[in-house]
Amino acid sequence: MSMTSPSLTGKVAIVTGASRGIGEAIARALASAGAAVTLASRKQEDLATVAAAITAAGGRALAVAAHTGKAEDVQRLIARTIAEFGQVDILVNNAATNPYFGPMLDISDAQWDKTFEVNAKGYFMCAREVIRHLDSRKAPGSIINVASVAGLRAAPFQGVYGMTKAAVISMTQTLATECGPRGIRVNAIAPGLIETRFAAAIVGNDSLRSHVVARTPLGRHGQPDEIAGAALYLASDAASYVNGHVMVIDGGMTAT
Repeated sequence: MSMTSPSLTGKVAIVTGASRGIGEAIARALASAGAAVTLASRKQEDLATVAAAITAAGGRALAVAAHTGKAEDVQRLIARTIAEFGQVDILVNNAATNPYFGPMLDISDAQWDKTFEVNAKGYFMCAREVIRHLDSRKAPGSIINVASVAGLRAAPFQGVYGMTKAAVISMTQTLATECGPRGIRVNAIAPGLIETRFAAAIVGNDSLRSHVVARTPLGRHGQPDEIAGAALYLASDAASYVNGHVMVIDGGMTAT
């Protein structure tokens, strides 16, 4: 295997939140490295577009609409993947929501609950199902949780979102400790400001974006493809000794 281009030939991956942005970029990267990829998000039509593009490029992709905050949807997602591709080896937890942007104290209870349901509970339920499947096969695997620098630092106007991402980092470290002896690696990626529709409240606001960019040594925000390479690395055998790690990809912002 070339260390410059990790191979995922023979592997099967599930990527949640895969219809656009970071999830789409990761799904395309894993497929281009040889993995069969199940794409999950809420809307089937958006997924079908990405799946068709992956297939047209010579990859293998399955589109499954699923709400990762609902246990029955998560179980169906895993079952559909196994029925189509025979197994699951890699999980990328990326589906997230942030229904509220503003001072932390003003978030509604419903917005709080929705943020935790998708960003924390959803990640946990997907990880639990995949780990149980890997255990049943006595197989190694790689779980990658997309967190955020908002889980490592204060997150003004995204406070509860930041709390969920801190929870994801804690979950990553505990699962890595508990599942590592069975050959299941669990790592996280913590992106900084990436240009996606999800981050439009910041990227699309000149004053907010310039505030972030001014604190970023590379002097710009990032693109989804700049996260995908890290996911490909962590999914592959090139990262066979990487476990419980949080890879920060933020242009140096948290280093200052």
